[in-house]
Amino acid sequence: MNLALAGDILAAGQDARCQLLRFQFLQQKGGGKAEKSGSQEQGPRQRKGAAPAEKQPGAETQCEGGELRVENLQAAQTDFSPDPLQKAVCFNHDSTLLATGGTDGYVRLWKVPSLEKVLEFRAHEGEIEDLVLGRNGKLVTVGRDLKAFVWQKDQLVTELHWQENGPTFSNTPYRYRACKFGQVPDQPAGLRLFTVQIPHKRLRQPPPCYLTAWDGSNFLPLRTKPCGHEVISCLGVSESGTFLGLGTVTGSVAIYIAFSLQCLYYVRETHGIVVTDVAFLPEKGRGPELLGSHETALFSVAVDSRCQLHLLPSRRSVPVWLLLLLCVGLIAVTILLLQSAFPGLL
Repeated sequence: MNLALAGDILAAGQDARCQLLRFQFLQQKGGGKAEKSGSQEQGPRQRKGAAPAEKQPGAETQCEGGELRVENLQAAQTDFSPDPLQKAVCFNHDSTLLATGGTDGYVRLWKVPSLEKVLEFRAHEGEIEDLVLGRNGKLVTVGRDLKAFVWQKDQLVTELHWQENGPTFSNTPYRYRACKFGQVPDQPAGLRLFTVQIPHKRLRQPPPCYLTAWDGSNFLPLRTKPCGHEVISCLGVSESGTFLGLGTVTGSVAIYIAFSLQCLYYVRETHGIVVTDVAFLPEKGRGPELLGSHETALFSVAVDSRCQLHLLPSRRSVPVWLLLLLCVGLIAVTILLLQSAFPGLL
């Protein structure tokens, strides 16, 4: 139901336990048995006019693929409530620690890959919805108790106060649904925290959900904007911190720009049911090569057992030289108009 990835190590929640796996992808070219082209299911479609397959006994197709080898490393129980369930998991910046949270409201930190427990404390009264570890060592947790906290190990640093600073609805309590840290573009040391707030109760006329950006050092809200009336189910941040990805319980997917919280891309109910997670294509390695002419790409997975790829076309921008040329032209036209209207003015 939840997972986190760090290099070749995968931490996956399985009911009340966390399973740590290591995987290796082995590229294979032309390996295995070659498939005969006469196969009705796997063979290539013959073009019109081509000789029948039975008349070409030597015709074969070569398969190119790979093998994914998975190794079980460790497993540990991470939730101990009467109805135990791990709901959130994340790695720290250098993948040496793993944080888990579940229905019992406890945060537990584990060494990687031994899964030796190093810290345990009660963070919320009730279920933990999401948690994230930042590069500065801060841990942010959000829960169904309508609270969001910032921790330094097991010491409370501060509580996030969104309702006091953002839009308020007298009869509509909000709760935090997701939290993610993001890098500030062009500021390697900068850090932003992004949270999603959703109505705590379902109403016949649902109020909007909200997306909020916080300063990563003092945890004060920078800006907050509505992000539609569909209940948000998941949040993702691109590697550079430029884009935010949202999924909803009704299957919709959206991409926002992190700086202004402006919506750039939206597809309504592209999945048939709840979107469980979204992730951006990596911006390093082969990422730029795979993007091509697109600005970013977002993967979405949902309960309908489908994975979709959402491409954001590159936004057209006006070159600086053209803007300068237009400004000079505008000034020249203004001078000419003034000269013609008021001779001798200039």
